[in-house]
Amino acid sequence: MARSKDEPFAGGDTWGPRLRREASLKYKMMLVLRLVIMFMFVGVPALVLAQDFSVLGGVIHRNDEAEQSYAWQLEYMLSLNKYFDASLSYLNEGHVPDHHRDGDSLQLWTHADLFDRRLSLAIGAGPYYFYDSTSDPSTGTYIDDHGFGAMFSLATTWRMDSRWLLELRTNWVKIGGGNADTVSVVAGIGYQLEPLPASEQLHDGDLHENNTTNNTLTLFLGQTVLNSLQHSQGIATSVEYRRSLQRYVDWTAAWLYEDNPNLLRHNGAMTQLWAVRPFHDDCLSLGAGLGVYIPLDGNTGLFHGENKSNLVSGVFSMTSSYRFYPPMELRFTWNRILTDYNEDADVFLGGIGYHF
Repeated sequence: MARSKDEPFAGGDTWGPRLRREASLKYKMMLVLRLVIMFMFVGVPALVLAQDFSVLGGVIHRNDEAEQSYAWQLEYMLSLNKYFDASLSYLNEGHVPDHHRDGDSLQLWTHADLFDRRLSLAIGAGPYYFYDSTSDPSTGTYIDDHGFGAMFSLATTWRMDSRWLLELRTNWVKIGGGNADTVSVVAGIGYQLEPLPASEQLHDGDLHENNTTNNTLTLFLGQTVLNSLQHSQGIATSVEYRRSLQRYVDWTAAWLYEDNPNLLRHNGAMTQLWAVRPFHDDCLSLGAGLGVYIPLDGNTGLFHGENKSNLVSGVFSMTSSYRFYPPMELRFTWNRILTDYNEDADVFLGGIGYHF
């Protein structure tokens, strides 16, 4: 059922000043972690020995209750030297009663290689920033809880003759503060992305003429999913302008429409700064973006009273593009809109872009 324009935000009006300050501090800490992640995308890969991207799936167990659910994970792994790696990963912890949680982690790994480096045994640890849609007894609805924890992992990787690899992993997520800890076991496949040529490593800042994109206009169509316990869905459309600032840095400005009756917002503007990494002669690229989202619906409750302070929300995105014909590309983007009025949303978009 759609929420009325005058209805208070779920849980938003019950927070005291102290909780609002704590939420603001968590949000600022999250921005710092995101900036570190983007720095690793841009600065570190020029020095690494190898880069892997993996997709994993499995099961998860919640420690405080006998509850199990599915789990899946995306990971970008950087081999720093013979003994140490760094990884950026997203972990979806499934759906257990009253909790729909996922999060991002930045981990440092140490590993040992066996059988002529075919088999790798590794242990990793790092911070974990979580997003949890959970019930709010004070309002009878839900809240979008954000915060920090830690993630500890053990991994076994088998490298095949080609660039493909097989992985088995277990993750321990520890949150504290009344939040549930979890243990997950996931397995999947990975692919070793090509390392950067030596010439590119030496002249990383001087390769503006070989930008992944110059100017790109992309039309998107996809789905928006409200991060509530019901996960209401709707159609999403977007138009994006992308401009390359440097070899590994893009800037975008976009309009986004979300057709979801459970959202107070529907039209919005986004702007983001992106760290991008090209592969395979610039035909394929991966990227991570960080920016702001501003709703453009002047007739909603977002523009009245104390809620004016909630107008600007954060947005973090991951994107991948494939240039199938010189002026044309296919692009998939996953946007996570982070609000402090309990309307976090995932927006999944696929589209076609034109370079000019």
